[in-house]
Amino acid sequence: MKFCSGCGESVDRRVPDGDDKERWVCQSCGIVHYQNPKIVVGCIPERDGKILLCKRAIEPRSGFWTLPAGFMELGESIADGAARETLEEACATVEIGRLFASVDAIYAGQLHLFFTAKLVSDFSAGYESLEVALFDVADIPWSDLAFLTNRFALEKYVEDAGQDNGIHVHVLRNKRPGSPA
Repeated sequence: MKFCSGCGESVDRRVPDGDDKERWVCQSCGIVHYQNPKIVVGCIPERDGKILLCKRAIEPRSGFWTLPAGFMELGESIADGAARETLEEACATVEIGRLFASVDAIYAGQLHLFFTAKLVSDFSAGYESLEVALFDVADIPWSDLAFLTNRFALEKYVEDAGQDNGIHVHVLRNKRPGSPA
């Protein structure tokens, strides 16, 4: 960050009065610019025991499979965001179920939240997807999954086999060399 979004003047890194962390602070107006994690919301859409996955048409990880998920927008709930991302990426409508998994991707400054979901419509590739398909659990393309966060959620979903074992929580502090986010 170089300039204040409030007044346009230069910012620098320092510990503001009453704080204990270094932040971006405007040299002119004094506004403290906090940087907080981004929230990624998504779901695990299922119909007749099959899971809907999207092959990414955008970076990062274009050409790899993912659960429908993306950054939350202002003015929406986490469940609404997960449903919207499914509509955008898979042109599909879902009934959002329960919060299923939470993954802290600390290295990326992100929190990923996944819901269970019932696929209630037809589907097709949205503008962010090359293709969309339903997979039997045995046919999930594990080696071609785009992100570690998706892998965790899918692994726990398969392990649970329809049982409600609560919310699964995982922390990714560091990206493993050569691995997807």
